[in-house]
Amino acid sequence: MASTETKAQSAAAQTTAQDGETIDGPAAGAATRATAAGDTTHDLAGLEAGLDALESTVVARQPWLRTIASKTFPPLIAIALVLGLWQLAYHFQLKPHYLLPSLFDVARSVQEKWLQGTLLGYVWTSISRGALGFLASVAIGTVLGLVVARVKVVRAALGPILSGLQSLPSVAWVPAAIIWFGLSDATIYAVVLLGAVPSIANGLVAGVDQISPLYLRAGRTIGATGLAGVRHVLLPAALPGYIAGLKQGWAFSWRSLMAAELIVNAPDLGTGLGQMLEQGRETGDMSWVLSAILLILIVGIGIELLIFAPIERRVLRSRGLLVKS
Repeated sequence: MASTETKAQSAAAQTTAQDGETIDGPAAGAATRATAAGDTTHDLAGLEAGLDALESTVVARQPWLRTIASKTFPPLIAIALVLGLWQLAYHFQLKPHYLLPSLFDVARSVQEKWLQGTLLGYVWTSISRGALGFLASVAIGTVLGLVVARVKVVRAALGPILSGLQSLPSVAWVPAAIIWFGLSDATIYAVVLLGAVPSIANGLVAGVDQISPLYLRAGRTIGATGLAGVRHVLLPAALPGYIAGLKQGWAFSWRSLMAAELIVNAPDLGTGLGQMLEQGRETGDMSWVLSAILLILIVGIGIELLIFAPIERRVLRSRGLLVKS
């Protein structure tokens, strides 16, 4: 009798479950857990899709004319404002004309040097010196930065010294370099190295400090140790900071070169932009002096914009640190 009632109750329960009505007992708990798990999976999938949507950026490609206009118009407007203020100062004689020549006087001085055939020689002498000194600084600064970043004893000993050398004005090295090497190219290159190497080394140290330890452990796991680890793991991971150090190193090397050329002046050395600036001072020709200053400014900014800025944008964009807008 009891077994008959039990079978009847089971049949009733099965019928109720099939009809979609309420389920009691262990079956109800299992169904509830299954439903909750399905809801959780659905929520996680939705959250993951939302995060992916945040990370993915749809970039609408702009016409090249609009891109060029957005890149060139702001600096051109700024330059035009500066030149306009310069002409106003000349017009109202804030300084006598022989102390503050007009823009046209400076342009005439540049034209004279161009017609004499000496202008390109001045520019090329400084650029070749700056490039050679900068390449030597990169080689020395990279090795020094890696050693300081990875060896704790060396970092404790040389880290503060590098920071102090970076803050030291480059012109302070010129008298010592003249005593060491005399009036020679070695003096100029020594000043450039002492000005640029600390910046490059400190930039690389900062880039290495920002590397996630997970990358280094992964590199050791796959056997990338020693020079292989430096080449394939350390330098690529530290590349954004390293590029920033290279940019700053170029700025310091160019400044150091101009400081050295201003003071180290000899017939056998050739004439760079710094020597050109000093010759203008000796003759009291302010148009000559301002034209040399403008050429120094144009060359320094031009190399930074044409070489270092595109490399930095490409590296940052490849790392997802810079998004086109």
